[in-house]
Amino acid sequence: MKVVIIGGGPAGMLAAISSAKSGNEVTILEKMNMLGKKLLITGKGRCNITSSIPIEDFIKNIPGNGMFMYSSFNNFNNTDIIKMLEEEGVKTKVERGNRVFPVSDKSQDVQKALIKVLNKLNVKVILNANVEEILVKQMEEEKVAYGVKAIIDGKNNTILADKIILATGGKSYPGTGSTGDGYKMAKKLGHTIIDVKPSLVPITVRKSYDLELCREMQGLSLKNVRIQIKDIQKNKIIYEDFGEMLFTHFGVSGPIILSGSSHLRRYKDIEKLLKNEKIVLSIDLKPALAEEILDERILRDFEQEKNKEFKNSLDKLLPKKMIEPIIKLSGIVPNKKVNEITKKERKHLVQILKNLEIILDGFRPIDEAIITAGGISVKEINPKTMESKLIKNLYFAGEIIDVDAYTGGFNLQIAYSTGYTAGMN
Repeated sequence: MKVVIIGGGPAGMLAAISSAKSGNEVTILEKMNMLGKKLLITGKGRCNITSSIPIEDFIKNIPGNGMFMYSSFNNFNNTDIIKMLEEEGVKTKVERGNRVFPVSDKSQDVQKALIKVLNKLNVKVILNANVEEILVKQMEEEKVAYGVKAIIDGKNNTILADKIILATGGKSYPGTGSTGDGYKMAKKLGHTIIDVKPSLVPITVRKSYDLELCREMQGLSLKNVRIQIKDIQKNKIIYEDFGEMLFTHFGVSGPIILSGSSHLRRYKDIEKLLKNEKIVLSIDLKPALAEEILDERILRDFEQEKNKEFKNSLDKLLPKKMIEPIIKLSGIVPNKKVNEITKKERKHLVQILKNLEIILDGFRPIDEAIITAGGISVKEINPKTMESKLIKNLYFAGEIIDVDAYTGGFNLQIAYSTGYTAGMN
């Protein structure tokens, strides 16, 4: 059986592997000059391969249509991808938050391992292949996909196939080839495309003191903080998490902020609430210490630094880049001697450290998102096979489907599992 896969990212490569293992003649058509280009930039170039949590807990980390993934995860799970990579010499390790990385910290090792498997299985790879259309014909009462039209080396080609797998990715990081081509092809064939929006995307803050504050701390990464994203209009916590975040020139980013953005995107009337400054990020800089304990800790520090000026007394408590902004927020005169600071001033400092509030006002554009939410409606895809319910012989895999998850390796696992499932069927 001839199988053509459009897209050579993680989903496309796994689809090719499982299809070739079933004895099919497999061809990958990739528009870029290499396979797995987006894979190379995941996990800041280290590749967060998957998560080590039990596979049954993955669905809890997929706010976008998680239940659709049930069969795919049964077909190919996190231990399967780890085993496949380790058989090709890529040893893995588990880091904070159950994130699985290659021991080498090099995403190229993951990419090369998958390409090695493709080569062993004699998968044909055509690079710089720009697919323009999926060819479909009416067969009695059903439509059937039978080939693709593609421009390869500047020439028009028609490639016939028994099965076609569309795995072109979303619209995030267009420089890696994810430019939304697959959505257009699927829409032309009658598929419903759920609005495509950035997910796992940095968040912007109110253009006032909040933005100035973030810019003063630009580049500062906080490793063990607790955040809450709150709707202050309803006095409701929308999202809370613990881990790493980053201050930027436009606002905030980092793993827990990106996961928060995915949740925030789905919150009712979010655009209106952001516009009206009703969404607040609260950061607990010292989550391991209750207010009373933190106050005692600061008292001890102040006792040791009592003859210093306040601005020179916070080195043990805060990262250097954060000292000046926190002093401004505290309202304590920077040159004031530590032994002159009042109990009220100290208590206010504690409150700031336990609840640093920043007003959020929007999301960065889709081309800065790690992944996209939206895509081909899951109602039109058979979750057990990934085959289109509208067109026989046409399958989907990866980010093109309307399924998206938090950070932590979950989105890559979705790509592997849907790809493997499409390929095996």
